[in-house]
Amino acid sequence: MTWADFWALIAILEGRATQADCGRLTEELSRRSVPDIVGFAERQAEALYRLDQERFGTLPVVDLTARFGSPFLQSADVFLYTRCAVVAAGRDVWESVFFDTDKFVPYTASEYDGESLLYVPGEAYELAVGEKWHHLTRYSYETCSNPDGWPHLRD
Repeated sequence: MTWADFWALIAILEGRATQADCGRLTEELSRRSVPDIVGFAERQAEALYRLDQERFGTLPVVDLTARFGSPFLQSADVFLYTRCAVVAAGRDVWESVFFDTDKFVPYTASEYDGESLLYVPGEAYELAVGEKWHHLTRYSYETCSNPDGWPHLRD
C-alpha cells in the first residue's frame, strides 16, 4: 500500500479516532484485499514508529496536572494512544509535528485518545477472512521501540 493510499483511508476518520470513526474505517478496509489490509497495518505501524521520539513522549498531558500542579507526564500507553490520535488527524498534522513539536501538544489531551485506531487492521482482517489476525509488522509501534527517537536509551 502506498502512503497516498494509506492517508486516503485515514481521511475516512475525519481527524478523529473514536470507536465509531474507526468502525467506518474498519468496514472500508475489510472490503479491500488481504494485501491491502496488511499494507495498511505496515504503514500505520511505520507512521506510529516515526512518531516514537523522546521529544514527543516527554511532553506533559495538556489537561492534567500532578500533585501540587506539576506537569503530568504521558505513560507509555498514553503516548502510544496520543501518537494514534496524531495519525488519525491526517497527513498534514502528522507531517507538521516533525517540524514543530508544539503541534503535537494538543493531541496529548484526553479527548484525543486514539487507541481504537490500533485495532483497525486486525478487525478488518477478521471481517474479511473470518480468521484471527496474527500479523507482526516490520516496525514496532510500542513506546521506546524507535532507537533513533530515544538515543539515550541505546546501549
